[in-house]
Amino acid sequence: MFFASDNGLGASDKVMQAIAAANGGARLGYGNDDATKAVVQKLCDLFERDVGVYMVATGTAANGLALSTLTPPWGIVLCHEESHVIEDECCGPEFFTGGAKLVGIPGRGAKITAQALEAAIAGLGRRVPHNAPIHALSITQSTELGQVYSVAEVTALSSIAKSHGLGVHMDGARFANAVAALGCSPAEITWKAGVDVLSFGTTKGGGLACEALIYFDPAKSAEMVRRRMRAGHLLSKHRFLAAQMEAFLDGGHWLDLARDANRAAARLADGLAAIPGIRLPLKPEANGLFPIFRQEIVDALKAEGAAFYPWPDKGLPEAERARPGEVMMRLVTSFATRDEDIDRFLAVAARAAAPLAAE
Repeated sequence: MFFASDNGLGASDKVMQAIAAANGGARLGYGNDDATKAVVQKLCDLFERDVGVYMVATGTAANGLALSTLTPPWGIVLCHEESHVIEDECCGPEFFTGGAKLVGIPGRGAKITAQALEAAIAGLGRRVPHNAPIHALSITQSTELGQVYSVAEVTALSSIAKSHGLGVHMDGARFANAVAALGCSPAEITWKAGVDVLSFGTTKGGGLACEALIYFDPAKSAEMVRRRMRAGHLLSKHRFLAAQMEAFLDGGHWLDLARDANRAAARLADGLAAIPGIRLPLKPEANGLFPIFRQEIVDALKAEGAAFYPWPDKGLPEAERARPGEVMMRLVTSFATRDEDIDRFLAVAARAAAPLAAE
């Protein structure tokens, strides 16, 4: 009953087989191999235009490097106050940008609304040289609370950002889950909606350790050649990154994996919704759930070996937050989540909740 993270259940068999196959023979290093060139072409085809592609080993590096090309060290990056870049990367974006400031914006479900973005921009000072200028907006797809930005929402946010001269970054650690949920094309939810650079994740979706920075105007990514090298993320045996990405993309494998993870989340959510003592203030839209449990149910699940984490509920309106005796938890499903584990989790929760039904 492992629901701690989609990082915890390994890589897909297809990806692992591709890595093993890449181990044979000799290849040119540092991204000069044929597999890397093939991946670049695959991503150009996927996004329906020429793109600049820079593969790295981690999502933290991808986000930090992407933002480093959108803002100078004295700039501001706007993001949600619960986003990964501001909460979970140990000041990595500040490090990679050389000191840029991240300013968080509140919003239900870890989503930024158009109104909140306008208010944040209007509320920041403009005194030169005393106030830092805003240079970029970063949005997370899907969000830290399992919600998905629609095409219209991304377009609205990007339009506001562009009207103020801001670059737009999308943290797509779970981009595949969002695309699978929306049923749109990758192009529609990125550059056609105004996104400048995407951190395209594979690691949470079935890769081993591979993320790609994708620039929708390749000319704007020229300095990434040296930034990536300086950051220590240009792998000499780059073919192993390329092998992962090529297998991940091949035949729509990335979307098949994401659909499996999303389906598992929906199954789990449907079961939890029927159990007394559990409520879901946010309907899961991808592969992350954030139910609020009575503490007794959490204790019973933990005693049976279930792995999942408590999560802060500040991204909810006051009326929807945990009450005394309750706690909000994060449960994340992956392509490898088994139905039997979901069913066992639900059975344990239901047994623990049975005495609560009479209250």
